[in-house]
Amino acid sequence: MISRSSFAAVLLASTALAGPPLTTIQDVLYKADGTRFAGTLTISWTNFEAIDQSAIYTQVTTVTVTDGNLHVQLVPTTTAYPPANYTVKYTSDGRIQFSEVWAVPSSVTPLRVRDVRIASSQGGLTAGSDTTTAVQESDVVGLIADLGSRPLKGPGYAAGRVAMVNASGMMESVTGSASDCVHVDGSSGPCGGDQPAFVDGDSPTGIVDGSNTNFTLSAVPNPASSLAIYRNGVLLKVAQDYTVNGNAVQFVAAAAPQPGDTLLASYRLTGTDSATTQQFPSSQVLCSGTGTGNSTVTFASLGNCVIPSGLLLPGDRVQIHFDLDHQGTAGGFTAEVRWGVTTMVHRDAAAGDLQVTGRAEAAILTSGAQLSAESWGTVLRFAASVAGANDPCDSGLTISFQGKVTQSGDTITLRNYTVARLP
Repeated sequence: MISRSSFAAVLLASTALAGPPLTTIQDVLYKADGTRFAGTLTISWTNFEAIDQSAIYTQVTTVTVTDGNLHVQLVPTTTAYPPANYTVKYTSDGRIQFSEVWAVPSSVTPLRVRDVRIASSQGGLTAGSDTTTAVQESDVVGLIADLGSRPLKGPGYAAGRVAMVNASGMMESVTGSASDCVHVDGSSGPCGGDQPAFVDGDSPTGIVDGSNTNFTLSAVPNPASSLAIYRNGVLLKVAQDYTVNGNAVQFVAAAAPQPGDTLLASYRLTGTDSATTQQFPSSQVLCSGTGTGNSTVTFASLGNCVIPSGLLLPGDRVQIHFDLDHQGTAGGFTAEVRWGVTTMVHRDAAAGDLQVTGRAEAAILTSGAQLSAESWGTVLRFAASVAGANDPCDSGLTISFQGKVTQSGDTITLRNYTVARLP
């Protein structure tokens, strides 16, 4: 049997463990625009003694308000000793919106905020921007981290200039002339690098009397293969009509300029920078003409176009057009167009293919070229292809048209071909 004194001790101990009485504050908070408040309430207090003589020490607690719903339990302060209140700061959108003071009475039923709020001496709430209350950087959510991550102004920062980040991570301004270009490292200098230069409409000097074959250009073409000489608007062919050595042009006797002829030359001066767009004054027809025929069952050359070294540069494009004619009905034929040692077109035609035509292109890259082609015939279906070629272009290259028949007696003939270089 438990004695009365033992029961009293247990009752007192259980009462002590139960903690001070609490008052529930429950409410729905709204903003002035009618939307529900979302944020946190920071509630702080100083030392006081609750009505049951429980010691309440100075501390701070944070309450989260979601969709306007507030629910918090606090020790009553209207019966505290010494008299005490709660300071409540409302935080939303990363900053303190306002603060107020609560005096919480004892209540067994939940109270609303209006039941515990103490009006300020001005009859309203204490705004967060009150000049008497200093807002610390730590009071604004994320402010310290944001300030630490922003670039700082360096000693070389100046308004109205292009900004760059120095080696220390500080923001400075780029210096230089107004016409300079800014490099990725923040330095400045004249725009561009080793740009190619061109001479257009140069009139070679020399006596035009029908017998003189020696003429001189204003500058030395570089490369020499970029030289294009026009007589009365007709493009002349190197080696066939003239040869060039430096800036000296030597015409062959049969092509000596006649009295009344007009000579104009266009050529490149520099252009060794592969990263710079190489622009030529106009398109060039490198080769054109009619080819030959083949009546055997082994491949034979129907025509060739030899491109000299130094003519093709990265960024150039070469177009090839060709037309083939088939005579005979004994069998079909096979035709190929070869870019160096790389086959860019291969078609096997039937006996009924009287004509075959095709187009091919080569995009000149830093190393090799990318090839594309399309062809079709009388019966032969349309076909297109794309391939890569590793044939070096800077050291000269031969475009070869090859053909053979499947039955002796037939003939495959290259009727027309054109190879042009586009700027």
